[in-house]
Amino acid sequence: MRLFSVRLIVSLIFGVTLVSLGFSYYEVVGAKRRLRADLDRRAEVLGESVAGNVERTWELGSDRDLERLVQRFGNREHLLGVVVYDKDQKLVAITPELGKVLTAVSPAVTQVLAAHHDQAAAARLGLMSVHILALPLHRNDELIGVLAVVHDANYIREDSLRVWRAAFWHISVQVFIIVLVTLLIVRWSITGPIARAAQWMRALRMGHVCSRQEMPDLDMFRPLAREVATMALSLNQARNAAENEARLRDAAESQWTPERLAVHVRTRLAGSHLFVVSNREPYSHVRNGKSPHVIVPPSGLVTALEPVLDACGGTWIAHGSGSADQETVDAHDRLRVPPDDPRYTLRRVWLSKEEEDGYYYGFANEGLWPLCHIAHTRPTFRADDWQYYQDVNRKFAGAVLHEIEDTPNPVILVQDYHFALLPRMIKENRRDARVAIFWHIPWPNPEAFGICPWQRQLVDGLLGADLIGFHIQSHCNNFLETVDRVVESRIDWEHVSVIRRDHRTTVRPFPISVDLTDEDSTQHANAGIAYLESASLMRALGVETTFVGIGVDRVDYTKGILERFLAVERFFDQNPTYQGKFTFVQIGAPSRTHIKRYHDLLNEVEAEAERINWRFQAGKWKPIVFLKRQHSHEEILPYYRIANLCLVTSLHDGMNLVAKEFIASRHDERGVLILSQFTGAARELGDALLVNPYDIDQTARAIRVALEMEPEKKQLRMQRMRRVIKEHNIYRWAANLVTELCEIRLDPQQEHEKIRANVVVA
Repeated sequence: MRLFSVRLIVSLIFGVTLVSLGFSYYEVVGAKRRLRADLDRRAEVLGESVAGNVERTWELGSDRDLERLVQRFGNREHLLGVVVYDKDQKLVAITPELGKVLTAVSPAVTQVLAAHHDQAAAARLGLMSVHILALPLHRNDELIGVLAVVHDANYIREDSLRVWRAAFWHISVQVFIIVLVTLLIVRWSITGPIARAAQWMRALRMGHVCSRQEMPDLDMFRPLAREVATMALSLNQARNAAENEARLRDAAESQWTPERLAVHVRTRLAGSHLFVVSNREPYSHVRNGKSPHVIVPPSGLVTALEPVLDACGGTWIAHGSGSADQETVDAHDRLRVPPDDPRYTLRRVWLSKEEEDGYYYGFANEGLWPLCHIAHTRPTFRADDWQYYQDVNRKFAGAVLHEIEDTPNPVILVQDYHFALLPRMIKENRRDARVAIFWHIPWPNPEAFGICPWQRQLVDGLLGADLIGFHIQSHCNNFLETVDRVVESRIDWEHVSVIRRDHRTTVRPFPISVDLTDEDSTQHANAGIAYLESASLMRALGVETTFVGIGVDRVDYTKGILERFLAVERFFDQNPTYQGKFTFVQIGAPSRTHIKRYHDLLNEVEAEAERINWRFQAGKWKPIVFLKRQHSHEEILPYYRIANLCLVTSLHDGMNLVAKEFIASRHDERGVLILSQFTGAARELGDALLVNPYDIDQTARAIRVALEMEPEKKQLRMQRMRRVIKEHNIYRWAANLVTELCEIRLDPQQEHEKIRANVVVA
């Protein structure tokens, strides 16, 4: 830093001096120009006046009268004198003082005699700089002589030297002040913050600080501050990951972490590239004032797959739905993400409003969604929507094929029911690609799926994949039975796979999960702190209560929200002592509201909550609080932590991650989960209170059991469920999916031999 200061001072002195000298030079040149112009003007005025008098005196008087006239002009400012020559350049009259120094005829006089008009010139008389103005003298339009007016020009040089002397002192003072101020600025605004940042990073390296908020103020270096913060966060995460891995090794545990997943995937891919295809994008840009603002949509899929893409630098292909998405991509519709630390590529695909309405809201969510969930909402199938569904799948297939064009043996993970046709489209063009699709919603029985007019095309599209994943085995079985009825194929029941068009498709269950991190739970384990947090949250809602229940869902007819409210009402009917003591908080995010069924459902849920509240509400207590808006995970987490129970009453669900999120949030090992038996999570979380959501009385009884369960029993149940989620977390799901796909052999001859040896004809 000392060397930097010396270089800065020397550079400032040199720079300021050079600049000041330049300005001073132009100032001196300007002053000289002005003084000379002023001298020219005064000489011209004086010369014209004297010339007239000399012409009249020469014509009427004698040479002595002419000398007396000339001598009268010897005492003017900066005037050395005047001299008169005849036309033969003979001296006629001269000012005495000028006569002492003027020893020869000036060239200007000669030029006047030759050109017959005024001439001005600079000359030297000994050591003196002079200005000479020569004017012709006439008599009756005949040239009779020349008048020369001579001024002393030394004062111009003296003024220039004065300006240079003043500039020298000004430069000295300026250099001193600027250097002093700069050194103070460097110390206060650069050296000081950098020293504090270095001290903070040293403390971070030693493990004394651990949060981004503790970073010192580096406002003058915002880009550097962002990079330092990102580096510090990465360092902290790496330290925590290393400590966690060491702890797991010491405890002989096999918990999956993002770091372990990244290493595992790199090994499995063996140099191949990974491509993820989904409708929802991991990062979206929306307009915030004049500039785009990035948002991260809440998604367990992003949590699971981002570490994989980070590890291999893959590509995520998704629908660009943000209002400012097109402003942030390059000419190939790509950008690098995450924004703070780019590690993989996001490729956006653009859909028109008609395509989105037909493909997404129409066929996918008014057709396939109710068809697969069997939640007593009639599916709607329209030929126009089916056409848009095919067109959008083709558009995404084109984007995928373009991205994998120069990639040998690519690995492609297609996500969900929006892209049932995509695996076949990709596989027909790239036989060397490994293609998997994960179906995140249930697969119904063959009779229910048979409602779809285009069931054959959907099943054929899915069978283009090498691997199809569902949440649970029963969904795999339903799919295989559907295949058996819908398309011509051979099913290998022993290896749970389908052979169609000499291509084998493996079908496997991969139960998706959440991330359960081992945080320091001391804060949350303290009952007093939990009570204060609960009171604070309820006070913010304007409610006073003793016990709290929580439900978190999109407002969707498959989630059983109306049945949940009816169970709460029945609970108060059967247990009036809990009136005024128990409040159920329903966080409901409005979803797909321009679809009539969803719009009507939202109104029904609001009306039912108001009806029950009107019936039981008293003072500052009410039985149901319905929070109708989107909530971030950070906003939901406090409700999970304070809840005495969580109600998950889905009428039909592939997995339901709300149940697992509730358990993952309970570091205090308190709280009870009431879980629908029609969710995929019910297969894993046997220690939840399982209910049939259609049985209102059973759910009401479960609420009472949850509130009155002994603390030791609650803790034991929660411990067992947390252990299940910890061992089968989201990273293990991603690892199993990628591993299974990468182990599939693509050699046609080997596949043919395997088919002949193992296939059982359906």
